[in-house]
Amino acid sequence: MRTRHLVDPELLEMADNFPALTITNETLPIVRDFMMTSLAQAELPTLPVQCRDIEIPSMEEGRTVRCLMITPDDMKESAPAILHFHGGGHVMGVPEMNQAELMHWAHEIGCVVLSADYRLAPETPFPGPMDDAYDALRWLNDQASILGIDINKIAVAGSSAGGAMAACLSIMARDRGEFNIAFQMLDCPRLDDKIQRGETINPYTGEFVWTREASEFCWKAYLGEGSDSPYATAAKAENLSNLPPAFIGVGSLDLFVDECLEYTQRLISSGIPAELIIYPGCFHGFQMAKEASITKRANTNSLRALKDALS
Repeated sequence: MRTRHLVDPELLEMADNFPALTITNETLPIVRDFMMTSLAQAELPTLPVQCRDIEIPSMEEGRTVRCLMITPDDMKESAPAILHFHGGGHVMGVPEMNQAELMHWAHEIGCVVLSADYRLAPETPFPGPMDDAYDALRWLNDQASILGIDINKIAVAGSSAGGAMAACLSIMARDRGEFNIAFQMLDCPRLDDKIQRGETINPYTGEFVWTREASEFCWKAYLGEGSDSPYATAAKAENLSNLPPAFIGVGSLDLFVDECLEYTQRLISSGIPAELIIYPGCFHGFQMAKEASITKRANTNSLRALKDALS
């Protein structure tokens, strides 16, 4: 079904001109190169924060995980921290995709932001990326006194596949019982590996930017022959109790809106404080239209939720 008539007017230009995203084993290197070229042209805000690359140790001997770390110039003692994961379907992307927004978070909240450059599929399928995520959480806790952060105020955050990783890491941390996560910020997270087909399809989702075909390729690249682990797919967790409070934001035309609705309902039914905002007329990745009013509204809501959770 065509859904252009439902798109927010300020997003129509993006909907009409965004290149068709056909992801296959053959096109994936091209898509990755295009993304890196676009990033090189992006401008960053001028803010009183420091951005630097660091290498943190992995539990896998002889390997490290690159991370982008952002710290405010005037950070107070016992500051909060946000562990962030970029999007890209688990097959592409780098922390710098979100650097401008992460700089604003560090400045406005007065927190450390650590964004993990986790390994990508299909070269490294699950559980490799989640191992990297847990290594980053471990490092934040181990280095808390040196970094000047409060281990009781560590949030996880991510967009799309990064939102999936933040949700899965929250479940993993609860189950292992080693480290506390205070809050989960899930931006248009892909929470369920089931691809809607036939009569189950919501016909008003998935037309723009991120399609069912793209999602199906990425899930297969990430999961291989499949996995029932809730650390791979949060929707497969049988028990959602004792998880951190959550904020979920998603567009009404986003391929993932239905699974976000269901996951939020399950969190609430499990006694977890959860806020869900559905942005009308918005498709997956609409925040790339940075000057659109609804993008600014979404960014404000995300920042407000993080401030409230970490204050």
